[in-house]
Amino acid sequence: MLQQDSNDDTEDVSLFDVEEETTNRPRKSKIRYPIASFFHLFLRVSTVVVYLLCECLSSSFIACMVTIILLLSCDFWAVKNVTGRLMVGLCWWNHIDEDRKSHWVFESRKESSQENKTVSEAEPRIFWLGLIACPVLWVILAFSALFSFRIKWVAVVIMGVVLQGANLYGYIRCKVGSRKNLTSMATSYLGKQFLRQNTGDDQTS
Repeated sequence: MLQQDSNDDTEDVSLFDVEEETTNRPRKSKIRYPIASFFHLFLRVSTVVVYLLCECLSSSFIACMVTIILLLSCDFWAVKNVTGRLMVGLCWWNHIDEDRKSHWVFESRKESSQENKTVSEAEPRIFWLGLIACPVLWVILAFSALFSFRIKWVAVVIMGVVLQGANLYGYIRCKVGSRKNLTSMATSYLGKQFLRQNTGDDQTS
């Protein structure tokens, strides 16, 4: 697991306390977590649909705004704490230490070769599709609200951009951070091997 804080220090941490039970089923497109996959897309799409249709469904701006913000909050919590862990084995959060320093933690699940065979190919595609497409839609809606002078809706669309964009940023950091950590480990290992060979040659000569 990769942990990265504000000082760019990294260390391995654990994502799950208990390893998931796995079988010897080959990799296939069957979805292992259909409920998580459904709510991952449902909550994200429903917020956009409610925003587009709220003026037709209700004449109360307050009721529409509260409904959209509640859906956005539920989506943010579900993607950050549930669907990311189950569907792609990634998780991120922020915590404050005793010295009041902010630390960002990015985790990725280490899968064994046996577990890797049972991972569905469909779930990561569903996860990243919903994760990327919906923030892009909210950015488009934000520009649309500004250009059409729908000032009262600007705060709502900005909330959508911020909440869904935060999850997108966090999960991208999980992926990129893991790759950077692996690259630094490989570079360090090759450097040590190179030094050992050179020091060994010097001693024998």
